[in-house]
Amino acid sequence: MEHHPVVIVGAGVAGLTCARYLQQFGIPSTVLEAGDGVGGRVRTDKAEGFQLDRGFQVFLTNYPEAKRLLDYPALQLRNFRSGAVIRDGAKVIELKNPLREPLASLSALTAPIGSLADKLRIVQLVRQVSSGEDEQLLSGPTTTTLEFLRQFGWSEKIIRVFFRPFFGGIFLERELDTASNFFQFVFKQFYAGDAALPAKGIGAIPEQIARGLPPDCVRSGVEVLRIAGETIYLPGGETLRPTVVVLAVDAGSVDPLMGQNRARSASENPPRFNRTTCTYFAAPQSPQKNRLLTLHTDNNSAVHNLCVPSDVAPGYAPDGQALISVSTHGPVIGTDQELAERIRTELTGWYGESVRQWRHLKTYRIPHALPQYRPEDTPLLSLKLNENTYRCGDYTRYPSLNAAMQSGRQVAEAINNDQ
Repeated sequence: MEHHPVVIVGAGVAGLTCARYLQQFGIPSTVLEAGDGVGGRVRTDKAEGFQLDRGFQVFLTNYPEAKRLLDYPALQLRNFRSGAVIRDGAKVIELKNPLREPLASLSALTAPIGSLADKLRIVQLVRQVSSGEDEQLLSGPTTTTLEFLRQFGWSEKIIRVFFRPFFGGIFLERELDTASNFFQFVFKQFYAGDAALPAKGIGAIPEQIARGLPPDCVRSGVEVLRIAGETIYLPGGETLRPTVVVLAVDAGSVDPLMGQNRARSASENPPRFNRTTCTYFAAPQSPQKNRLLTLHTDNNSAVHNLCVPSDVAPGYAPDGQALISVSTHGPVIGTDQELAERIRTELTGWYGESVRQWRHLKTYRIPHALPQYRPEDTPLLSLKLNENTYRCGDYTRYPSLNAAMQSGRQVAEAINNDQ
């Protein structure tokens, strides 16, 4: 039985961030990861010269925790243009952000997504959320995003045409049941910073965090079987007896690991998740070279959001080819090949018969893509489970990379304060 000061279970963004801050405090740690690499849900696979993020993801450069920890120049961030292409029936609306592209002001004012009053309310919300700190927004009173939008005065048209497809793509649910305080936080991140992709894929973010750790800190391919008392049981009879355990796993894995050691508080809801499916295609050329996300207002479509990552960051595809990412939210019926064919059929109506040449690369079905964050989920979860056990992860705060990093830092600070 080996003794370790701190053992972190899980090498996702939260666990790696915790290890980095512990390192800054002079506290050694060991990170155990059941998978074959770091990152958790934030990983990038390589296939035939393409970079395939495990589910379409963007990095918001204004995240305060990311600015605190990451080396942005080393990530070689490539930015999307601020705006979107909206497909609403036969209408194709290219909406550019006039706050970023002043020459687009007239087209933004005349875009058929809502009334002039609707668009002026967007400016009003910008002013409102910019007047407070991020933590004030997140701790404020909350309702559902949909109810907030209606109370703010937006018309049903702009909710249907813009807010549902855009923020539904972020929350991975188009009912807009997500808590409104988180909506306001995310809205602020989009206007105050950029949406970007690292040149080497979204997985470059956890890889950069891990590179700052000692070479023997992270042990991949090591599954934790259970935790009993102060002992961690590993395959092959190996056991560890740390002073402190940090569970940096997803919400659904905490109870199985801890068993009887885990006492759930009465106010803590069982974990629930939003799901998404990401289908990647290789094409001879991009169908839209504008570095904008394409949103579809039809909830029954197989295409909810479309993006060409290689237009934003060319390294996502080999020379002379384009990588197309299509996101479908909610349950998906049928095989991956059936879904890919349905997507091709729908997109032929958008881009013509050239879509038939697109080659299906891979499909990622992600049932636990994001923790649900409804108004009843907004009280923050305690990061300390018992005298020597902590937890971190976005589900303890709100569903985002920023929250994963924040919870990892806060656990490290708590451990340091208890020394």
